[in-house]
Amino acid sequence: MQLSPNQLGTHLQKGLKSLYTLHGDEPLLIQEALDTIRAVARSQGFTERTSHTVAGAHFDWSEVLAAGGSLSLFADKQIVELRIPSGKPGKEGSVALQHLAHQSRDNDSTLTLVMLPRLDKATKTGAWFGALESFGVTLQVEPVDRNALPAWIAQRLSAQHQRVVGGEEGQRTLQFFADRVEGNLLAAHQEIQKLALLYPQGELSLEHIESAVLNVARYDVFKLSEAVLAGHMVRVQRMLDGLQAEGEAEVLVHYALSEDIRALKRVKDALNQGRPMPMALREQRVWGAKERLFERVLPRLSGHALAQLLQAAHVVDGIVKGLKQPDWPTDNWQALQRLAMLLCAQCGVSPPGTRSPS
Repeated sequence: MQLSPNQLGTHLQKGLKSLYTLHGDEPLLIQEALDTIRAVARSQGFTERTSHTVAGAHFDWSEVLAAGGSLSLFADKQIVELRIPSGKPGKEGSVALQHLAHQSRDNDSTLTLVMLPRLDKATKTGAWFGALESFGVTLQVEPVDRNALPAWIAQRLSAQHQRVVGGEEGQRTLQFFADRVEGNLLAAHQEIQKLALLYPQGELSLEHIESAVLNVARYDVFKLSEAVLAGHMVRVQRMLDGLQAEGEAEVLVHYALSEDIRALKRVKDALNQGRPMPMALREQRVWGAKERLFERVLPRLSGHALAQLLQAAHVVDGIVKGLKQPDWPTDNWQALQRLAMLLCAQCGVSPPGTRSPS
């Protein structure tokens, strides 16, 4: 059975299952879903809890399998938690997880919780994941989309009986909040809780939030990649500034940008050879949010434009490695900015007030 996180509460009201698998890359939402399941389990007498983390090829899977059948003298019911940070249990783990899934069926004394990172399509078709899905409940926890972040913040404020002012000013306030916590829901959650401590229930002004909310944006090269492909020049500039301020390695930023350019070229070549878009994207391991962005961008990208972008990526590779290039900035970050903006300009129309690539 597959559920989304917002269906979990209704599902648990109908009864607790013996096996839950949570997968995704958003720690706050994973943690909240786990806390919800644990709270219901505790209310039903699950008083003992053991935790196992799969680390390396020498993990002892027999411990996990044995845990399901061993209760202490002081507990009637137990929670067994299994974390697989890599998302790849290996051959032995695959067999063990299938056995664990079968073992959980009709087991009223043990609640098994399996935690995984975001999984690709190939992993989800594996026998071990299929068993977890068939015999239990799976929750796919997706990150909150950037465009949905202001509404998410408003919903969280509403839960603690606070709200922003109405109209355009309120939208600007939520947008300001979203800009400050971009990509970091845990930090956003903490800032929202802080607002409940600082101010009474009711309406919050922009001044309230400006004075309380820290700049806790978590910039990372993966989100930069999505912003570039979406053609959001202002956001890309802000993220590049953030990455530079946080000391991100220039080589990683260049890798993310150049890898997107290479992937776009490979998919475009496949399309020109008659491959259907879904097949071409799957072959290049493009999925999730990036899959949708590729589908939007590729029809507007010419072979000539992609060749120019590949050449620009090659030039910036040299600059990042210490080489000087004619007609290009000598500063690494300025060169990365130009490359990002060249790709961004091909992917979308920039809004007014954007800094153009130099």
